[in-house]
Amino acid sequence: MPKGYWVARVDVHDTESYKDYVASNGAAFAKFGGRFLVRAGRFENPVGTSRGRNVVIEFPSYEAALECWRSPEYQAAKAKQKGGAEMDLVIVEGYDGPQPGA
Repeated sequence: MPKGYWVARVDVHDTESYKDYVASNGAAFAKFGGRFLVRAGRFENPVGTSRGRNVVIEFPSYEAALECWRSPEYQAAKAKQKGGAEMDLVIVEGYDGPQPGA
C-alpha cells in the first residue's frame, strides 16, 4: 500500500503563535503515524515560487494522511496558529510502482 505525504510550504509571520501550533500538533501526527522527513532545513528553489519553510510528513497510507488533516486533534492545533503563518499544503499518495531506469 502506498504511503501518504503532507507537502507543506510555510511563511511564518508570528513566531509565538507558530510555536503554539508546533507544540500542539504532535499528538495528531503521532495518532496517525506521521513522521517528519523534511522539517525546515536548507533549500534551493530553481523554478517557481517558494516560502520560507518546507515540511514533508510521511504517513503509513494516503488515508491516514487525510484522516490526520481532518482530525479534531489537528484542527485544534491548527487553530492555535491564529494567522501566524501562511501555508500551502498538498496531501499526496506515494508511488510503489517500478522506477524509471531500474
